[in-house]
Amino acid sequence: MSLADELLADLEDDDHDDVAMDTSEVLPTVAPVKPLEEEIKVTSVKQLATLRSSERLEHIMNDIQKFQSQPVTKRSVGPLEIDPEYQLIVEANNLAVDIDNEIILIHRFVRDKYSKRFPELESLVVQPQEYMMTVRELGNDLDKAKNNEALQQFLTQATIMVVSVTASTTQGQLLTEKELEDIQEACDMAAELNSFKLRIYEYVESRMTFIAPNLSSIVGASTAAKVMGVAGGLTKLSKMPACNVLILGSQSKTLSGFSTVASLPHTGFIYFSDIVQDTPPDMRRKAARLVATKCILAARVDSSHEYQDGSIGRQLREEIEKKLDKLMEPPPVKFVKPLPKPIDPGRKKRGGKRVRKTKERYAMTELRKHNNRLNFADIEEDAYQEDLGYTRGTIGKAGTGRIRLPQVDEKTKVRISKTLQKNLQKQQQIWGGSTTVKKQVSGTASSVAFTPLQGLEIVNPQAAEKNVAEANAKYFSNTAGFVKIHK
Repeated sequence: MSLADELLADLEDDDHDDVAMDTSEVLPTVAPVKPLEEEIKVTSVKQLATLRSSERLEHIMNDIQKFQSQPVTKRSVGPLEIDPEYQLIVEANNLAVDIDNEIILIHRFVRDKYSKRFPELESLVVQPQEYMMTVRELGNDLDKAKNNEALQQFLTQATIMVVSVTASTTQGQLLTEKELEDIQEACDMAAELNSFKLRIYEYVESRMTFIAPNLSSIVGASTAAKVMGVAGGLTKLSKMPACNVLILGSQSKTLSGFSTVASLPHTGFIYFSDIVQDTPPDMRRKAARLVATKCILAARVDSSHEYQDGSIGRQLREEIEKKLDKLMEPPPVKFVKPLPKPIDPGRKKRGGKRVRKTKERYAMTELRKHNNRLNFADIEEDAYQEDLGYTRGTIGKAGTGRIRLPQVDEKTKVRISKTLQKNLQKQQQIWGGSTTVKKQVSGTASSVAFTPLQGLEIVNPQAAEKNVAEANAKYFSNTAGFVKIHK
């Protein structure tokens, strides 16, 4: 059941009989689609591709040959659009676009005809021109794919190997002489149209340096000619905003539900220019916007007939390259930023005798100086003990072997308050004679001793201390002389 029948059935089931609807207004008029087989059933490629035999192609190619034979002259002052050579360049650009469309149409014709002989070739060689050149070289004899020097001129070695292997296992049928002649004619026409397109590009590129020198210095003569041809002239191009120039030449594709990840929307001639394609893929969007902005400035300079040597275009290109280099350079290394120096202005400090006395009191003493000093290659006594790392420095380590106490500086001597001095003097006073408490004699000392001969004997407990004092006075006195001298 068709869509119209289903809609009519729904209308009949409606209970509202008073509402009358015209199905001709509801259903849109759909043009009948010709099946693909009817399009394939053409007797010759000339019925599809009519550009090769058109007067337009012949007229433009003759004009190109005429202007190429003439020397290049300086442009006349005035609007650029009235220049006949400029008009020829615009027409040539439009013709190049039509030639591309014609080649695609011829490729479809050849593909449909040759799929009878080699259906797998369409998926192996994707480009239209390369496909038709391969078909013209192979023909009915698919064994020519092996070690063919002609195929090596436009196909890679890997593609040739895959084509030769697939050709040996294909299930295609041989073409008739009539079909083979039609295919050869279509391939020859595509090759001829491609040569015309190359001649057009060569002529346009040779003239763009004189018509738009600054614009050609930025994106090249070929891209400048394409952009100017699509925009409708140099004057119209100079009046366009940069965002519109960026999409000139873009092709909208209907993907029919397929993924749009690999698609490139809003990409035109500027995006596929050399200066943009030389950048990394992730930077091409920014590069295209930057180039489109500079192209507008160069087009405005060219439309006003200024700077015929293209110096402004070269200057703008240098700016583009500098900005692209700046965008592509690696990010700077982040160093740990130290804290800034605190703002601590000098404060007024009190001076005078009292401050000097305080500084002298807390100055470095001689004992601390000796404690901080170390002798080279000197092993300490406690090097491998628990207090590892503790040292007394050079205290008591004089060179003569005698223990010399460091000199006491009166300035750094510990101060004792007068109250504390009085308390110490009171404690040192003696009341009622000498006692063991005052003289700090041991409490276990006694004047009674037991001897094996006499039994109990009263002795002096401080006699030993007295003998020690006498020995010290005799041998360590500052005034005593030598005891015995040998002569």
